[in-house]
Amino acid sequence: MKIKLLDKYIFSQVFWACFACIFIFMIIWIMPEIFLKTVQRTISGDYTIVMASKILLYELPKVLNIALPVGMLLGTIITFDKLSKDSEITVMRGSGFKFTRIIASVIIISIFACFFTFFVGSKLLPISACKLKIIKGDSRVSQFVFPVKNPDNSMNKIIIVPNFDDNNIRDVIVLNFYNKSEKGSSLLSSILISDFVKYNYSTWTINSAKKYLISEKGIFEQIGQENNLVILKNDSAQNAYKLMKYSINRDRELTNSQISEYIKLLKRERMDDEYRFMLNKYIQRYAHSFMCILFAVLGCLLGFSKPREQKFIGMLIAVGVIFLYYITMPFFDLLAEKAVLSPFVTSMIAPVGVIIVIAVLKRIKDV
Repeated sequence: MKIKLLDKYIFSQVFWACFACIFIFMIIWIMPEIFLKTVQRTISGDYTIVMASKILLYELPKVLNIALPVGMLLGTIITFDKLSKDSEITVMRGSGFKFTRIIASVIIISIFACFFTFFVGSKLLPISACKLKIIKGDSRVSQFVFPVKNPDNSMNKIIIVPNFDDNNIRDVIVLNFYNKSEKGSSLLSSILISDFVKYNYSTWTINSAKKYLISEKGIFEQIGQENNLVILKNDSAQNAYKLMKYSINRDRELTNSQISEYIKLLKRERMDDEYRFMLNKYIQRYAHSFMCILFAVLGCLLGFSKPREQKFIGMLIAVGVIFLYYITMPFFDLLAEKAVLSPFVTSMIAPVGVIIVIAVLKRIKDV
């Protein structure tokens, strides 16, 4: 009975503290930027009240995805700092409860938070991001570059699509290279420029394309025209089209299944930089969710303090950990993209770092 009462008591204390921290963090995050900008654009007439309400609603999953791990860390620190200050932790340990047993209910809460964070990041966030793009009329056009390589990994051609919108592929530039095995170089052999590309699921065909022939010395030799020229076919045509559709979306706008397919396509077409970047982002979704559990344990240790121990140190460390965690994410993304480190390493540096901090604190605090 005592065990049940203990678990219920700690569960209740931690749950409401974490809930309050998540709520406050979301308010602090939304107010300065999202809320004020939305209000300003509503007053200026760019948004209607209904549109502004929808924008604020669809912004919530993005903020919630960030706030959940933070709330777990701050909530557990506040709770265990209070329990320590009131000598309740001392009484519990004096009654024979180990520290790992005391935080059992915290682990349960953090596991639920872990799954909920993953659900928000992999399901709610892509839906809300796509809805926001529609509401704001964000028809983002991104230049798409598709390299076609020979079996020996030398460049065959590069297809550049500077203007892509839904099913319309316009203003295409094709850079053809000399066959390396024949010419012993990777110089441009010709440049094709077309206003429009016809895509029919198995081929990319250009019509009325200007063709600029280039010598091995890099001099224009002739200007001609090409009609009904197939520049991509079969799997390459389909893969290029799918990749182009995915390329206009940010990673948070893709579900897990979509980002998984995107990664497979990037690997198949040997687009290495983008492949490593997206793989890093994909693994980060799982690592970010797992951070809820690690942050909860870390918060318990930071909140646990002995008599006369400085109380603000734990909170100061927590703020530093949060700052480092979120500020270093873009840096690790870049390291993965440029192949400085493997995506499996860059995506797991933060969790491993927190585990090390937990091990050190557990030893220092002797719990």
